[in-house]
Amino acid sequence: MLVWALPLLLAGEADEVFLFSYFRGNGESGLHLAWSEDGRHFSALREGASFLAPSVQHRIMRDPCLLRHPDGHFELVWTSGWTGRGIAHATSVDLLTWSTQQGIEVMAQEPTARNCWAPEVVWDAARGEYLIYWSTTIPGRFAAGEQAGDDGYNHRLYATSTRDWQTFSPTRLLYDPGFNTIDATLLPFGGRWYAIIKDETRRPPRKDLRVAVGDHPQGPFGPAGEPFTTSWVEGPTAAVIDGWVYVYMDAYTAGKYVARRSRDLVTWEDVPDLTMPAGARHGTVLRVPRVVVERLR
Repeated sequence: MLVWALPLLLAGEADEVFLFSYFRGNGESGLHLAWSEDGRHFSALREGASFLAPSVQHRIMRDPCLLRHPDGHFELVWTSGWTGRGIAHATSVDLLTWSTQQGIEVMAQEPTARNCWAPEVVWDAARGEYLIYWSTTIPGRFAAGEQAGDDGYNHRLYATSTRDWQTFSPTRLLYDPGFNTIDATLLPFGGRWYAIIKDETRRPPRKDLRVAVGDHPQGPFGPAGEPFTTSWVEGPTAAVIDGWVYVYMDAYTAGKYVARRSRDLVTWEDVPDLTMPAGARHGTVLRVPRVVVERLR
């Protein structure tokens, strides 16, 4: 277990830039990072080299979600296999030195669970704990969407909480929008919490993004709205920039990243000048102090 004596340097934190965690290929190479001054033009760090190779469970790292805790350290969760009942986790103070990687069997109580995909983590300040959430298919659990997905998958969103990454609350259903859903990301904005989710329905094809609203990260969330994207996108991540909510998404059939933005999460427009590293796949955009990126560079 990684141990640190002091949190990350907090001086000069008003000068922030954007960091993007992502994976490439099938996730064999692990964690890749890019940065941006403005949230629109991202450049790979270390010329695209990996910052952390996966070593647990199926030894892949897909969908890496990076969170910066208020004290300055980082938590990372990721999809550690196409099948199985667990996710993976590691922590770091500087994104260069990492704790021992940890497999977490979040669906151990569900012996028929097929998978745990795209885990994300947020800090719930009101409760003083981390909320970890992901998508899982449990065959026969939900009638809606049972025949509409790929290869019999019919996902819903599940969650657990922890304060120390050793003890976890019982896994619970976080959100059932009434259809097959994956790749949720939670965003606080305007005093409320927004769940941006992918409609994973294949027949007829949806594969688009929608928004549901709640008052707390733990839910409950209301009905999902109408799609605000085209089809065949996934892996949303969101950031607030100059009053706009930017939602970045993996246009995976086109082999590129795209983004849309909104001031109210109702009316949307394209972000036409987005640039991301070649081959970037489903990751997380977050604000960090410039000093963090300067160390990485």
